[in-house]
Amino acid sequence: MRFFITDDDPAVRRMLAQLIEDEDLGEVAGEAADGADVDAGLLAVTRTDIWLIDLLMPKRDGIETVREIAPSFPGKIIMLSQVESKEMIGEAYALGVEYYITKPINRLEVLSVIRKVEERMRLARSIQNIRQSLLGLDDGGLGQPPAPRERDRGSDGIGAAGRYLFSELGITGEIGCKDLLVMLQILLEHDDAASGQRDFPQLRELFRAAAVRKLGDKADEAVIKKEIKAAEQRVRRTIHQALSHLASLGLTDYSNIKFENYASKFFDFTEVRKRMLELEDESGDTVSQVRINVKKFIQVLYLEAKQHMREH
Repeated sequence: MRFFITDDDPAVRRMLAQLIEDEDLGEVAGEAADGADVDAGLLAVTRTDIWLIDLLMPKRDGIETVREIAPSFPGKIIMLSQVESKEMIGEAYALGVEYYITKPINRLEVLSVIRKVEERMRLARSIQNIRQSLLGLDDGGLGQPPAPRERDRGSDGIGAAGRYLFSELGITGEIGCKDLLVMLQILLEHDDAASGQRDFPQLRELFRAAAVRKLGDKADEAVIKKEIKAAEQRVRRTIHQALSHLASLGLTDYSNIKFENYASKFFDFTEVRKRMLELEDESGDTVSQVRINVKKFIQVLYLEAKQHMREH
C-alpha cells in the first residue's frame, strides 16, 4: 500500500510515517503540510492508495480539500482531528472519508483503522476480479483487454511529475515551485522542438522565457527584468529549502532512501555536508554559507521528471 500524509504538524507526519514503516504497512508516497498543497494530480502521480489527512489546517482544511479531490480519487481516505463535532464527522463521512481517527494519535487505533481499510480494499478488488472473470465468460472469453492509455507528455504530465518530485524533496507549497513548474514545461517544449537534442538553454534565457510566459510577450522590458529578479530569488530560496530538507533527513538517518536517492543528484555533496553541519550547530550563523547551483538543480529536476513520466 502507498500512503500520502497531509498534516500541518511535522511531528504527526513523522509519527505516522514511522508507524507505517515499522509495521511494514507499505510506503509513504508523499507528504504535505496543508490541504492547499495537495490536488488530485499529485495523489495520482504518487499512486496513493490511502490518504491520511488532518481536519484543521491553516490554509485549506481537510473538509474543503476532500470535497474538492475525493470525486476523482479512487483510493481510501482517513481523516485525523482533535475536533469531535458530530456534524463535522458526519460531513467527512458524507464526502467519502472511510474512517475518522481522533488526536492525539494512538498507535493501536491507527494500526487497527489502517488494517480495516486495507481489508476493505482487498475485498473490493476481489469482487472486481470476479466481475471481470464473469464478463469474460459471457463473451466466450474472446474479449480483448482495453488498450493501455497513452501517457500524457504535455503540461499535465510534466507538471504532475514535477509536483511528485517537490513532495519527495520536501518543498511542496514553496512559492518558487510555481516558477519551476513553468520552467519544466518550457524545457519540455524546447526538447521537443530540438528533436531530442540535449542542449540545455542558458539559465538567464530560461528565467526570461518563464517571465515572458507569465507576463505576456507585450510586457514592458523593465517589468520583465523585475520579474526575472524576483523569480530568481524565489527559486533560490526554494532550492535552499530542498537542500535543508535533504540535509535534515541525512542527519536523522544517513541511510534514508530519499537522502540517498536525491542528495548527491541535486546538489554537490560537499554543500550537502556543509548544510548538515550548519543544522547541527544550532548556535551558528543564521545565514547559510552553502553555495546553491541553480542550473544543476533545474537540469536534474527536469531529467528526473522526464524519467518519472516514462516510468509512470
